[in-house]
Amino acid sequence: MMENDRTFNENSIEDIVSRYRPEVDKLMPHLHWLKENAKHEVAQSYSNSDLKSMPFPIYDSNLLAFVKAAQSTNLLDRNYVYVYTRNRLANAKDEILFIQNAEIKDMDDLAGILSKYILSGMTKGTVWAEGVYNGVLYMVVNKMDELLKMWSVKV
Repeated sequence: MMENDRTFNENSIEDIVSRYRPEVDKLMPHLHWLKENAKHEVAQSYSNSDLKSMPFPIYDSNLLAFVKAAQSTNLLDRNYVYVYTRNRLANAKDEILFIQNAEIKDMDDLAGILSKYILSGMTKGTVWAEGVYNGVLYMVVNKMDELLKMWSVKV
């Protein structure tokens, strides 16, 4: 009997709010910076012909602080690809539309969008800066916070 109650409550609104609130709170100090830097370049490419090396990105320190904060959360999921397949997300326009229409039950999928940018940015240098530039990183964190605030009042 207890087992059934636990599985029933696992995805209740109270459970979602209690699981996500502390994690999203870790990202909130960066929200203003993400908003202010949408449509701005936050990474430069450095190359030096004397070194004969490949060009590599140099990131804004605030971007690196945000990435580090995101990595310290339990929000990142290496299976984010399934979120993209399930919701037919192919580009930033699709992501933005999904974020705008997301509800509290979509918190896992919102975390999947965040995961895509943070995790793929670790191997492809331009992804973190793209997420800031196109506003997706700001929008996903802001939407998660909005939903949590709205539902924590209701429960």
